[in-house]
Amino acid sequence: MTTLRPGPAPSGDVGSGPAPAGLAPEREEAAARALEVLTDAALDPVVDMVLCCRDGVYEAAAHTGRVVFRRVDGGYERLEVEGEDPLADQSPERFSPLAAELAALHPHRRDNAYPNAFETVAQLFDHPAAPDLCVIHSAAHNWEDQGGHRGEHGSLDVVQARAPFVIAGRGVRADGFVAAAARLVDVAPTVAHLLGCRPLDGDDGTYLPGQDGRVLLEVLDVEGGRPRLVVGVLFDGTNANVLYDMVRRGEAPNVARLVERGTAFEHGALSSLPTVTLANHTSILTGRHPGHHGILHNAWYDRRTGRQVVTNSSATWPTAMRHVEGGTESIHHAVHRSFPHDAAFSASVNEPADLGADYSTFDFFRRGEVPPIPRSAEGLPHTSERFVRPSKDYAWSSIVDHMGIDQACGIISGHYRDASYPLPRFLWVNFTLTDAAMHEGGPHSEIAAAAVRDCDARLGEVLAALERRGVLDDCAFVLVADHGMEETNPEVRGDWDVALRDAGLTFRDEGYGFLYLGEPAEVERA
Repeated sequence: MTTLRPGPAPSGDVGSGPAPAGLAPEREEAAARALEVLTDAALDPVVDMVLCCRDGVYEAAAHTGRVVFRRVDGGYERLEVEGEDPLADQSPERFSPLAAELAALHPHRRDNAYPNAFETVAQLFDHPAAPDLCVIHSAAHNWEDQGGHRGEHGSLDVVQARAPFVIAGRGVRADGFVAAAARLVDVAPTVAHLLGCRPLDGDDGTYLPGQDGRVLLEVLDVEGGRPRLVVGVLFDGTNANVLYDMVRRGEAPNVARLVERGTAFEHGALSSLPTVTLANHTSILTGRHPGHHGILHNAWYDRRTGRQVVTNSSATWPTAMRHVEGGTESIHHAVHRSFPHDAAFSASVNEPADLGADYSTFDFFRRGEVPPIPRSAEGLPHTSERFVRPSKDYAWSSIVDHMGIDQACGIISGHYRDASYPLPRFLWVNFTLTDAAMHEGGPHSEIAAAAVRDCDARLGEVLAALERRGVLDDCAFVLVADHGMEETNPEVRGDWDVALRDAGLTFRDEGYGFLYLGEPAEVERA
């Protein structure tokens, strides 16, 4: 047996009780049949591997081999390997920088890397609503048959998991680009420590219940003073290599200002499985993996209620946080616990993972109000007109992000929509345009580059508002994404659901990849 470099075991409450044993005995036979179908050579171009948990032991199986592993104190150990180990390479530095990624587009798993794979697989199956089998699509798989895109994410692989991560400003080391990687679950405890929040238990770096992340002390320097305000900015779905390359070439000057004042992790901050939007937005802000905070995917099935849970539709964004597990808290809660009421105001702009925020964009929608929405993206500042008319997603995301900047800058100034606000201690701003554009054209496209430039210009508006308020030099900043984005191969298509149905299997496939065996196709939506 080989003991691996440890990932932290879960702390605090997990799900609604102890970690489940995994696959139920009555579904063992169906799981074996499904695994046989999914790991057949015919599906190898689209199925990277299949993950499951049995009796507290985890397995990753592929056409070319399998690995079985388990948790041990402080880490994980391999129990068995047959053929090629699908998770053999877990290095976070693969395919970085951009030139390395472009030289090896959509690599096969034997050439790919899966950072933190044992930790991020295990956490998923900690939740009672985890799937029986989790199918990981290949790097090349193009989801066009299922309404997908040229750019994709959701996989374990390093390009889809790697989000950009820049931390800068007061209390942060100004080291520029460093050859290092972090995890998205590290963001919340690091921000809490940077702000000077009160730890939950002594001074061990635990700021949030059930925290999976750690404080990144190596990038902080708080001896000279902590920031009055931390501003977090999320460029949704941004390929880290693309953003960093544009920074170096002068095409993202405001992100470059942050890099000059802080530290940029060359190998990014790695997201948790599944590498999708709301699961990792929530991980960033709570310091918990999806299997521990309860937002498992964009959609999943809960056998406890017999309902499908959907979190990523326009109808469900405002209320998605009702699905988090009890006891889950966010940076906003840590701020409120640690500072006097009049100095603990926090704001969440255009962010559905808004647990504990005093101000939230989605509060308007929950109250039945809608902030003023421009009728068109045409003519809006910092909007690439070239892509507004041909792309509905580009146009809509430009409108949403424009509204976000209007809110963020208003809050910083102290006044928005006939209401006055104190200066926040923590301000979080989510930009959506990069995700829409990188999906549509792929991360290496002209539309993707335009989206980065537009978001960078909007970031510049935030920096200008802070400067007008006279607090720019007393601020720290975090810039991150919720996952990476990988170029797919338009010629590699296919749907494993067809093969499973042809084999006579009954199942639900949620979010694409979460298989619940023996469940009906039609259920009530939660």
